[in-house]
Amino acid sequence: MLGNRFIRFNPKAEQKNKFEQLLDIFMQLLTYTNGDVSEALQWMNELDKQYQLTNNEYGMGDFIDDLKSNGYIKDDNPDGTITLTSKSEQQIRKRSLEEIFGKLKKSKQGNHQTFKPGVGDDIAPDIRPYQFGDLLEQIDFTESIRNAQINHGIERFHMQEDDLHIRETDFKAQTSTVLMIDISHSMILYGEDRITPAKKVAMALSELITTKYPKDTLDIVVFGNDAWPVEIKDLPYLQVGPYHTNTVAGLELAMDILRRRKNTNKQIFMITDGKPTCLKIGGRYYKNSFGLDRKIVNRCINMAAQCKKLKIPITTFMIASDPYLQRFVQEFTETNHGKAFFASLDKLGAFIFRDFESGKRKTVY
Repeated sequence: MLGNRFIRFNPKAEQKNKFEQLLDIFMQLLTYTNGDVSEALQWMNELDKQYQLTNNEYGMGDFIDDLKSNGYIKDDNPDGTITLTSKSEQQIRKRSLEEIFGKLKKSKQGNHQTFKPGVGDDIAPDIRPYQFGDLLEQIDFTESIRNAQINHGIERFHMQEDDLHIRETDFKAQTSTVLMIDISHSMILYGEDRITPAKKVAMALSELITTKYPKDTLDIVVFGNDAWPVEIKDLPYLQVGPYHTNTVAGLELAMDILRRRKNTNKQIFMITDGKPTCLKIGGRYYKNSFGLDRKIVNRCINMAAQCKKLKIPITTFMIASDPYLQRFVQEFTETNHGKAFFASLDKLGAFIFRDFESGKRKTVY
C-alpha cells in the first residue's frame, strides 16, 4: 500500500526569481491603472524607491527589457506609447482567476452539473437494470457479463436482457451568462474603489468559462447612461465614467443577447453599487440621483418580470449596504424569482463563483 512520502522542505525551490516577483506586482497594478502601462511602470518606480524592490544586480530597466523580450508589452506603436500584448491580457485574467477562484483544473466537458440523472459526460457510481429505451453506450458490459456468468454459468456463455445493467451518468447543462457591470461614477465615489474588484471578477469568470466550461457562453455588458457590450480582451481597460445608472438599458441589452443564444439555460449576473437613477426616453435622458424614483423603479421591476417570462433568472450582487436600497432589491428579486447578495468587495468573487458553480439557491455566509 502506497502511503505518504515526506521530503525535506526547501524554501528556495518555491522562490520566484526577481522578474517573476516584479511581474506579480506589475500585473496587479495594471488592473488599477485600467491597463495603462506607463502609469503602472511609474508606480513600480515609486514602489521601488520606497520598498527597494530591485537591487544592484537587477534594476527596473532590466525588468522593462524583460517585459518586452518575454512579450508582455510592446513599444512599436506609431505614437510611441507602450501598450499591453494579448499575452499580458490573458495573464491578467489568469491571475484574477487564481486570486478569486483558486486554481481550477481545465475540463473538456464545459458543462454544469445538475442533480438529474441521464445521458451525460461523467460516470456515476450507481447502476440499475436495463430498461427499454436505454442507449447502448449506457450499458455497463463488465457488470452485465458478470451477471450473465452468475445467472447462466460460464460453460455455455449467453446473455439475456435481464442480465444487462445500466451505469448512470450525470446530466450536464450548457449555460449562457451575461455579466452586467455598473460603470457609473458612484463606483469610485466616497474614497472606495469598487470598479477594480468588479473587473477582477469579470476577468476571473471569463477565464473560468473559457477554460473549464468552453461550451458555455459569457457576454459582458457595461451600463451607465447607456449600455454596450465589451469584449473579454477589453476588461483590463474598463473605466468608470461620468454616468448615471441606467439599469434598464443594461437589462434590455442582456435580454437581447440571451434571446440569440441557443442554450436553454440562461442567466444574468448584475454587479452594481447603487440605485437605478436614469432612463432613456426617446432622445432624452430622464435622471434622478436623489432617491428611488418610482418611474425608474417601475421600469426596472417590469424588466425583471420580462426576464422571468423568458426563464432568465437575475442574480444581483449589490456591493453597497445602504438599508433603503434593500427594499428595492428585494422587490426586484422577488418579481424575477432570482437571487440577491449584499456582497462586500472582498467577498464578491467568492459569492459569484459559488452561485455560478452550484446553479441552485443556497445561503452564503
